[in-house]
Amino acid sequence: MNDSSWGAPPRAGYSPGYWGPPRQGAAPAGPAYDERVAQHTRPMPIVPDDPDAGRDAEDRDDRDRGAARWSGPLFRDEMPQEPMPTPPPPAASEPPQPSQPPQKKRAGRDLRAAIGVGAGLGAVIIAALFVVKAVFVGVIAVAVVVGLWELTSRLDERKGIKAPLVPLAVGGAAMIVAGYVRGAEGAWVAMAFTALAVLVWRMTEPPEGYLKDVTAGLFAAFYVPFLATFVAMMLTADDGPQRVFTFLLLTVVSDTGAYAIGWRFGKHKLAPRISPGKTREGLVGAVTFGMAAGAVCMPLLIDGGTWWQGLLLGLAVAVSATLGDLGESMIKRDLGIKDMGTLLPGHGGIMDRLDSLLPTAPVVWLLFVLFVGSG
Repeated sequence: MNDSSWGAPPRAGYSPGYWGPPRQGAAPAGPAYDERVAQHTRPMPIVPDDPDAGRDAEDRDDRDRGAARWSGPLFRDEMPQEPMPTPPPPAASEPPQPSQPPQKKRAGRDLRAAIGVGAGLGAVIIAALFVVKAVFVGVIAVAVVVGLWELTSRLDERKGIKAPLVPLAVGGAAMIVAGYVRGAEGAWVAMAFTALAVLVWRMTEPPEGYLKDVTAGLFAAFYVPFLATFVAMMLTADDGPQRVFTFLLLTVVSDTGAYAIGWRFGKHKLAPRISPGKTREGLVGAVTFGMAAGAVCMPLLIDGGTWWQGLLLGLAVAVSATLGDLGESMIKRDLGIKDMGTLLPGHGGIMDRLDSLLPTAPVVWLLFVLFVGSG
């Protein structure tokens, strides 16, 4: 058996797999050294008796070279192969989504419910208006009381303002009846007594917040029932039902024109800080629709009315209805609410339907008096 047999120590300069005398520069005696991998390996340092000796020097050498300290066997075949970093799996490609058609503009409310409720209310109002005038006066009084309840409830919930509802409701209904029976004089007298009742009623509670409560009560008395008395005063004329019907129709047509044109063509905001949904194009639509409806209704429904008076009436209705809508939007913005109530599906509350009618009523009443008289 030769020197390479198992158990025989290898000669100096001799390595298995190499036949011949050792060459100059050959690896020192010791473990086998493969010249072919010399450029890929690093000579094993001579390990002193103290295994910890020289470790610091080697670490410094590695740090100077910027390489990690070598460990493991010297043979290339036995050298642990560092696994290549596994590249992250490619992101699953999402299936191409079918191109969706552009979304159509949608109304902010349930349009079907709004149309159904509006049609039902219109039928009740027209039936009451043309059957018995007194019944329609009662309809106005009920709407006023409900509107006062909604307004005072929201003031209490959102601002802690406790406007007294009982004197407001009683005085509001009295205002409507007084306006129908005694005209403007009766409405003013009822308004004065309602204000006095609000001041006295609030005295039964602690004085804290008295000023803001009675101020809100006086505002509510003027805003809801007093403005509504002009509808009752329109009704007293011989063609009173036609006047009230024209007033309601022009207001509804104006609002519809503003909605239709604004929804289809609206781009320029009218009052973005108050009502972001309203546009200048919508205002143009309100004016156009209102004037057209006025030119048709005035000569057909009002005794002595002419088409040009209808144009002016429609213009005034469009402007006042828009301002009234913005006014209540301002109130709701201050209160931080979207609707005054939830009584009417698709519409909100009663006050959300009276917002454009209330400020428009005195304007229409005055124009009717100027154009065709009060009789």
